[in-house]
Order: sequence, then structure tokens, then C-alpha cells
Amino acid sequence: MPKYFVGDVIKTRKTHPCGGDLWEVIRTGVDFRIKCLKCGRVLLLPRPKFEKSVKAVVHTAAPGQTGNNP
Repeated sequence: MPKYFVGDVIKTRKTHPCGGDLWEVIRTGVDFRIKCLKCGRVLLLPRPKFEKSVKAVVHTAAPGQTGNNP
């Protein structure tokens, strides 16, 4: 099971109506909040729907860089 982190850039199977298919993960958990990198639209998706829509992880954020740990 792949793990996703805040800051990851993912490519989706379907394109957004604006024409973009790259999204940044803003929030993880039971629901995922993602932001379109082309138009800036923010979506909130349940985890199963999010995992089905991901085609590839384009850029992975290191887990140590996201968060308030010193």
C-alpha cells in the first residue's frame, strides 16, 4: 500500500476540466485534500477515491520535511 505525504505531487488518471493533471497533496488521513497545480482548485476526496485516481507520484516530499518537528 503506497504512502502519501503532504507536499507530494501526484498525477491523476483523468485530467481536471482546466486541463491539468498534476496535484499537490495538502492533507492526508481519512480524507485527502489536493490542489490543482494549474488552476489552484482545491478538492477534498475520501481515501478510497483518492487512491483509485492516482496514476503516479511525480515528486515525493520527504516525511521529515513536513511537520513541526525541529
